[in-house]
Amino acid sequence: MTRLDGHSQKIELRDTYLNLEKPVVMGILNLTPDSFFDGGRFLNFEYALEQIGKMISNGASIIDIGGESTRPGSDPVTVETEMERVLPLLNKAIQEFSDTIFSIDTTKYQVAKEALKSGAHIVNDVSGLRKEPEFANLCSEYNAGYILMHSISDPKTMQNNPAYENVVAEVGTFFENGISKLTDAGVKSIILDPGFGFGKTLAHNLKLVNSLQSYMKYGYPVMAGASRKSMIGAILGGRKAEGRLAGTIALHYHCLMNGARILRVHDVKEAADSIDIFESISQ
Repeated sequence: MTRLDGHSQKIELRDTYLNLEKPVVMGILNLTPDSFFDGGRFLNFEYALEQIGKMISNGASIIDIGGESTRPGSDPVTVETEMERVLPLLNKAIQEFSDTIFSIDTTKYQVAKEALKSGAHIVNDVSGLRKEPEFANLCSEYNAGYILMHSISDPKTMQNNPAYENVVAEVGTFFENGISKLTDAGVKSIILDPGFGFGKTLAHNLKLVNSLQSYMKYGYPVMAGASRKSMIGAILGGRKAEGRLAGTIALHYHCLMNGARILRVHDVKEAADSIDIFESISQ
């Protein structure tokens, strides 16, 4: 099943299922030279493959691979560049780690299509169908999952004075509209992401963290992705990304308490440990 029903939380992804009875970790792998935290670290093919194996052994249920930075102020890359970065590694990783769920982090139709042809299970679209409305039909065709993330504008300009009358309500309306388009196209498995840091001030982000539970009414799992982001640095007096691990764990733990079922992180082992603690206390 796809929609959440009490504690029966299993979503269909192509030829497999993602069990969300317990929250899970999505490990981030950026094959980019300019991502805000790990840019340039995994451009070597063998090192990137090794990192995937390490994240899986540390507890990642999903590996999210991206070839274009979406940090605030970043420039877009061409379809050809993005495919050159992600497809060879994705093909090899899917073969080598056949029991793992893979997600392609892209806003480009052709990149997503080639990734799905290679066996990827999820399209993670930070534009939330704004750039590629046809993602809905594409995911339906492959019976793939789709991460519906809220954002405004594009990474280059999204942090230029973002404003909302009511950010929680407006993100909710965005989810309603996106879910309608996706389900009309036949997409069975949807994951909701409020998009921390994507066209939002610190105050907006904190309101969304506190209100995550309100999005559970839509019946789809909620993902929290604030790993080492600038909102944590702002709270901690301007601390750089390298010093934001403890802040990430604390913020994501609050998200777990408010209903998040997926944590998208750079630091897999620490996130998996926090989920184990959360589950033990909850039970």
